[in-house]
Amino acid sequence: MKFNIPKEILGVAQTLQKAGFEAYLVGGCTRDLFMEKKPKDWDITTNATPEEIQKLFPNTFYENDYGTVGVVNEEVKDETLKVVEVTPYRIEEKYSDKRRPDKVTFSKKLEDDLKRRDFTVNAIAYDPINHDMFDFFRGKQDLQDKTIRAVGVARERFDEDALRIMRAIRLASELGFIIETDTSDAIKKHAPNLKKIAIERIREEFSRIIMSPRPMEGIISMHEHGILTHVIPELEIGIGVEQNGDHIYDVWEHILRAVQHSAERDWPLHVRLAALFHDISKPETRRFLKEKNDWTFYGHDVVGRRVTRNVLKRLKYSKEIVDTVSNLVRWHLFFSDIDKITLSAVRRLVRNVGPDNVWDLMKVRACDRIGMGRPKEKPYRLRKYESMIEEASRAPVTVGMLKIDGDTIMKLTKEKPGPRMGWILHALLEEVLDDPKQNAKKYLGEKVKELSKLNDEELKTIGEKGKLKKETEEDREIKKIRKRHWVK
Repeated sequence: MKFNIPKEILGVAQTLQKAGFEAYLVGGCTRDLFMEKKPKDWDITTNATPEEIQKLFPNTFYENDYGTVGVVNEEVKDETLKVVEVTPYRIEEKYSDKRRPDKVTFSKKLEDDLKRRDFTVNAIAYDPINHDMFDFFRGKQDLQDKTIRAVGVARERFDEDALRIMRAIRLASELGFIIETDTSDAIKKHAPNLKKIAIERIREEFSRIIMSPRPMEGIISMHEHGILTHVIPELEIGIGVEQNGDHIYDVWEHILRAVQHSAERDWPLHVRLAALFHDISKPETRRFLKEKNDWTFYGHDVVGRRVTRNVLKRLKYSKEIVDTVSNLVRWHLFFSDIDKITLSAVRRLVRNVGPDNVWDLMKVRACDRIGMGRPKEKPYRLRKYESMIEEASRAPVTVGMLKIDGDTIMKLTKEKPGPRMGWILHALLEEVLDDPKQNAKKYLGEKVKELSKLNDEELKTIGEKGKLKKETEEDREIKKIRKRHWVK
């Protein structure tokens, strides 16, 4: 097979082969090529030692214990080509810490290198110059069968590196693959070893599961393999927890469907996390209300913020993610009766969640709604919320937008506080609404001096005209907003 390989990658392979060494693309980049995807990074394996690799290239770095040399292409704009990792064939000995090999020995045999790798789909070697392929473990067949299978003996691979447990789930979620039976059984057996892995590494794999096209499948797989209890046990409490009449799913399935909708809309990580955690505290706040003959979950948004903060901090997410996601969870319950919503209430919501996050809050609300089994079409109520948020968030058409204020006017004209001051400001506002470029201190200062020479009747006429103009502009703007959202 022949693939369209970037010239920078071909150049590295050619340099190695011209010097008498072997050079093969391996790992995720080869997997992506066979799946007709663009690789996110490029890895080359060779029978050259790190020192021999460095001698062949002018710009390299070697800062690890595993032989990997970074070959740098500084002039390249494509980030995936700036650094090409070249690693000698290697044999790895015992993994005492369940994460890294105690000792690495460089080898001259390609098969030695491939048999130490995690999954068969990542253990295919491809020569980009001569177009040879080596597939000792049937990785290409597993790609065709859409199967994640450990290389060699599955339990040995997971006993070596426990992070491979998370990686198997993540790859299945990203690729839409199933996990082969022996590999699945080994994951279940070795899941407790995750406690020996740095939480930052677990978090990164978990985030990639959430950012995959199938986070719902990924989280269910984490639960079925006994992984979720070691990462976010709080989510499992919702399994089988019945909700009230508005919901057709239990808490567990509801939040999974919510986060899946966020993936289908390709929303960012913080929105997906908020969708996943928005009802995390429903189980602990659930009470049966005899008067309604139904379950209630009063305060689950408030308690949910605290639980979400604790979980995200435990996983060592950034402060920005912790604050944003927990805030979205806190305010995901807003309004119910659109006929009773006021703009002041909407402004308070914008203030509480922050102008930068209010539209993400609407996305979380949409996920919540889809998680209840509602149709995917946007209902009138949701469009009305969006319209009111846009109305509340827009820059108001007021004298406050002017580049001059009452104090400056009094200094320039000796005017006193009173009706004349209002007339002057509204007269200035009319000019600025007609021509926004006139909203400049110097121009407005000169205009103020002219206006202050007018008598009360003349000034009032101009000022009232400006006030009417303001009201007309506000009305026109609001009509445009409502028309855009198809609401009244």
